[in-house]
Amino acid sequence: MSYIADDRVVHSLDMHTVAKAEFLVAFEELILLPRQLDYKVQFPGPAGANAVEAALKLARKATGRTQVVAFAGAFHGVTLGALALTDSELHRRVSGVPLQHAVRAPFACPLGPNDAASASIDSVLQETDLSFEQVAAVIVETVQGEGGINVAPLDWLSQLAALCQRQGVLLIVDDVQMGCGRTGPFFSFEVAGITPDIVCLSKSISGYGLPLALTLVRPDLDIWEPGEHNGTFRGINPAFVTGTAALRAYWQDKALEEATLDKGQRVAAALADLAESVPGTSVQPRGRGLARGLAFEDGELARKVAAAAFERGLLVETAGRDGEVVKLLPPLTASDSELDQGIALLAQALRTVC
Repeated sequence: MSYIADDRVVHSLDMHTVAKAEFLVAFEELILLPRQLDYKVQFPGPAGANAVEAALKLARKATGRTQVVAFAGAFHGVTLGALALTDSELHRRVSGVPLQHAVRAPFACPLGPNDAASASIDSVLQETDLSFEQVAAVIVETVQGEGGINVAPLDWLSQLAALCQRQGVLLIVDDVQMGCGRTGPFFSFEVAGITPDIVCLSKSISGYGLPLALTLVRPDLDIWEPGEHNGTFRGINPAFVTGTAALRAYWQDKALEEATLDKGQRVAAALADLAESVPGTSVQPRGRGLARGLAFEDGELARKVAAAAFERGLLVETAGRDGEVVKLLPPLTASDSELDQGIALLAQALRTVC
């Protein structure tokens, strides 16, 4: 609040400001350098879809190719470029135009004896009469949020990264929902031991719910001409201020990461107990870190549970192709007692419905 009260710069477009410089220094010092990551940071606009659109345009510009491979269950945004990669029919059907230059492969599909990623993408390219020579990028969420808390196995992610490198295809990780510590480490891909060519961040990066998005780009891919990708709201300085404060408060050490992993196991154990307590229907817990879900046999049950939870004061989403997953994204700063309270309310909802 003091930043606003002191009449500091609020909106700076692409101009340099103290607030932007402090954010970039903190991000380099606390996030990139400790992980030995070398990225240029682009501010593409206020939302995750802006980060994805910039990534897609740059991948196509850098490779001279047009096609992008996405995955079943993916959600990358509802602007037209991102929407071509999003699997939700609810969102796709209102596009008004053909959604082109994207193909969809099975997500973490167990095809092939040693290289499931290669087998699944090979098969979908053959079906569409395409080749890797036409593919600019593969875009993936390591944990699909809107798709139903679908967790990609780490070996599959490693295979995917190796495949992209072999084929000269850029790997884009959409970490808009699962980055910034949601799965434990700052980036959700860290535990897979991979280094994407481009990373998309938004949502939690401002630390305070303010609009901010980043596209992290391998330095040799930074080939934008001046003004080639622009937009008005790329310099929201209050978001830089709160983002810097969040980085310095929570990422000076591994305390938040370790706490998130511990809390994630706590929630996972509670959800496993809940799933076993439901008679006569299949309920499956799933997730990583503090991205968790309960998958039901159909969407109607999940929607009833979400409604019953809301009546008790607990907000949960449904996700998945049919809304069959009750999706839990508790605050990373939630205490154990708050998590227990939330699980208790969810249990009450579950007993009422099932």
